Amino acid sequence: MASINFEQLKERSLEIRKRYHELELSHHGSEWTIEEDALAFLTDAGLVGRNVMSQQGRWPKGNTEQELKHKLGESIWWLTVLAERMNIDIEKATEDFLTSTENLLGK
Repeated sequence: MASINFEQLKERSLEIRKRYHELELSHHGSEWTIEEDALAFLTDAGLVGRNVMSQQGRWPKGNTEQELKHKLGESIWWLTVLAERMNIDIEKATEDFLTSTENLLGK
């Protein structure tokens, strides 16, 4: 499988989000706000937690592996979309976080 770079991630994520905005317009008459996107991300993040519990044998649930993979990918997608909608460079934010944390922990 080929690697994806941040620019591809952003481009593909925003195109998918654009299509969801079209669905929102047809269903609700307006696009979701940034706050609604953040809530959707938090919901998916919670489902990551539930699927991790299931994978680790702490919560009985079927189809865990596939759903866990999907929700992990979806969470990265949501973070990318949220950053873009708030004019935050996700690549720089990630790099800054990694560098400052490495420095804090003494690399």
